[in-house]
Amino acid sequence: MGLMPVSEALSRVLAEAEPLDPDSVPLDEAHGRVLTADIEALRTQPPADVSAMDGYAVRAEDVARIPARLKLVAEVAAGHPFEGAVDAGEAARIFTGGLLPRGSDTIVIQENTTREGDTVLVIAGAGKGRHVRRQGLDFQRGAVLLPKGRRLSDRDVALAAAMNHPRLSVHRRPKVAVLATGDELVMPGSVPGLGEIVHSNAYATIAMARREGCGVLDLGIVPDRMEDTVAAIRQAREHDADILVTSGGASVGEHDLMPTALAKEGLALSFWKVAMRPGRPMLHGRLGAMHVLGLPGNPVSAYVCSILFLVPLIRRLAGRSDVEPVLDPALLGCNLPENDERADYLRARLVPPGPTGLPIATPAPVQDSSMLAPLAAADCLLVREPHAPPAAAGTPCRVLRLPV
Repeated sequence: MGLMPVSEALSRVLAEAEPLDPDSVPLDEAHGRVLTADIEALRTQPPADVSAMDGYAVRAEDVARIPARLKLVAEVAAGHPFEGAVDAGEAARIFTGGLLPRGSDTIVIQENTTREGDTVLVIAGAGKGRHVRRQGLDFQRGAVLLPKGRRLSDRDVALAAAMNHPRLSVHRRPKVAVLATGDELVMPGSVPGLGEIVHSNAYATIAMARREGCGVLDLGIVPDRMEDTVAAIRQAREHDADILVTSGGASVGEHDLMPTALAKEGLALSFWKVAMRPGRPMLHGRLGAMHVLGLPGNPVSAYVCSILFLVPLIRRLAGRSDVEPVLDPALLGCNLPENDERADYLRARLVPPGPTGLPIATPAPVQDSSMLAPLAAADCLLVREPHAPPAAAGTPCRVLRLPV
């Protein structure tokens, strides 16, 4: 199987992904989730005319000429309506959110009044409807205010609460199982022996999955033994993972067991090897309902593949519409040579825009895929297409901004 273009590989990953089943969740768990159905208002807001200010509920005709002296007949606070009526020459003390008494049609703010026992002296009038929030000002019962497919913001959750929905139907969160392989890997905090390296890949993958709202199953590190690798794959399936992400063992060496182990378990292989740098030996397929992304072992390769393929896959399963990576325009900060048959994703720093309005992207001088320090220092990945010609500093380029 030859090298597959990045765009075709992403299309294959997303083509086999459908949004997950609905999940009814309480409002405090709905933020960032995607609605599976239109949400209608279950009530009218406000349900009746209410005061927008602290003051006095009056009839506009009684304060058309000032000063006006009105008899106080009631006090109205939010949640404590007055069941009587305001008649000619009368007023009701009212506070913000209080229900407008029958007969009144406007609010005189308290700054324009003087209290004299059971009488209020109005020194500045107010036109009819002044400082009144009319019934249905915000929304009417039955109005669809949150459509199917919407990813819920914090503001949307507040609106759903005001619409009187205690729960919402959203797409289920994807569950991601993360598995690392390699005899050379040891956990952070260990004292590595000769030939051993500290494991780091899973930490970025797990953080990325959690940032996207996933549940995560960390399967840890398995040694380069077929039986252990197969057992870990089966564990992911037993836990009903939607996505299995492996790192390491995906290349073609004698100790790269992952493709064989996955094949033994019945992997329907979609592709193996992508025309990109870093990340060439990535594979994708399905084990029944479980999506599989086999990432390279080099940490930067694994990270770049996760940004380009794992994040879009998670978002598609979660029902989101903003799935594919978005590239922004920039200017090159240095000269770059001609590219070969693979797309390059270069770790780069961005300098704020100058006179052109575009930021300047300067790649790190060394792009070895084992080097995490330049990745942590990068603001973006500078993208160069296959067979791109030489490019001089100052010429246009495209960048994929990295999350912070």
